[in-house]
Amino acid sequence: MRTPFLLALMMAMAGCASQPSPRTTPVDLDALVREVTAAETAFAGSMADRDIEAFASFIAEDAIFQPGPDSLRGKAAILAAWGKYFEGEQAPFSWRPETVVVLDGGQLAQTKGPVLDPDGKPIMEFRSTWRRDPDGRWKVVFDDGTCLCGKRG
Repeated sequence: MRTPFLLALMMAMAGCASQPSPRTTPVDLDALVREVTAAETAFAGSMADRDIEAFASFIAEDAIFQPGPDSLRGKAAILAAWGKYFEGEQAPFSWRPETVVVLDGGQLAQTKGPVLDPDGKPIMEFRSTWRRDPDGRWKVVFDDGTCLCGKRG
């Protein structure tokens, strides 16, 4: 008598586990793109303002900059390496987002755009991956760039 009951219970539980949970709140991708664009713009603004504390506020603790053999792993390593870019009165470069996309789930985004020298000439293209924290703030988790060496006009 116990066996049929346990079998029925196990089947019911298996049925519940295999059901996808419905999305309770639709994601407004346009609004999230605006949020990420604003975050990337403020992140870039921290360089122009020479404000390393503001810069740090946009970097996730587990972030990786320059993925590859010379990766900067973790916020502390990134700030130690990037501190030199905040020395002096003028920023050595600037950047701005031109492409911003957000995954349908609303938790990850990518930004891409030019990195400019102090004269405004493109020298690189950056790509940043942003993750939305539980508090709603966007933080950079991956950051990389491609040199435009030999491609400048």
